[in-house]
Amino acid sequence: MSSSQPGDAAAAAAQTPSHDVLPADLPVPVNDGATDHLRAMQLPQIALPSTSGGAVSLGGLNGLTVVYAYPRTGEPGKPSPDGWDAIPGARGCTPQSCSFRDHFAELRGLGVDHVFGLSTQTTDYQSEMAERLHLPFAILSDHAFTLTDAIRLPTFEAGGMRLLKRFTLVIDNGRVAHVFYPVFPPDRSAQDVVDWLKARA
Repeated sequence: MSSSQPGDAAAAAAQTPSHDVLPADLPVPVNDGATDHLRAMQLPQIALPSTSGGAVSLGGLNGLTVVYAYPRTGEPGKPSPDGWDAIPGARGCTPQSCSFRDHFAELRGLGVDHVFGLSTQTTDYQSEMAERLHLPFAILSDHAFTLTDAIRLPTFEAGGMRLLKRFTLVIDNGRVAHVFYPVFPPDRSAQDVVDWLKARA
């Protein structure tokens, strides 16, 4: 006979970290200069798989594009890699994606033609997240590190994975107009872009 009590499952669930909530004591990332070379860069014509189907070349898009790069989104019910919360800038990918979802209409109203997320996870992995979070924009995959290596995007290693550091690019007709780095807190990422666009206007 099991000794489990009815509240045991709920208690266990409560102890499982939620990817939607940011702990109050996250370490703050510092600017290590890893994105300085991206300012005013004309991006190359490198096509990346998209969750909306087909491929997208950030260097070939007309108009204003916002791309937020993030390490990895977690899966519901599965723990993050060991030590994840102790890595400055690692935690918060789901809240960041939600922030761009919630500010999507405002960004479009400020003249943004395209919004994308970018990570090194596979398109299949990204598609589950995009559907679950009801994202109104596509996520791009650099699983093969083609763009990452070509323009030296900042990365780090965790849990045996090579992952992008968190940053956001504003791209104007294929050229980088502004870089947000480091990005913290991640759930304010979209609001920071909105504020910059309003000041620019």
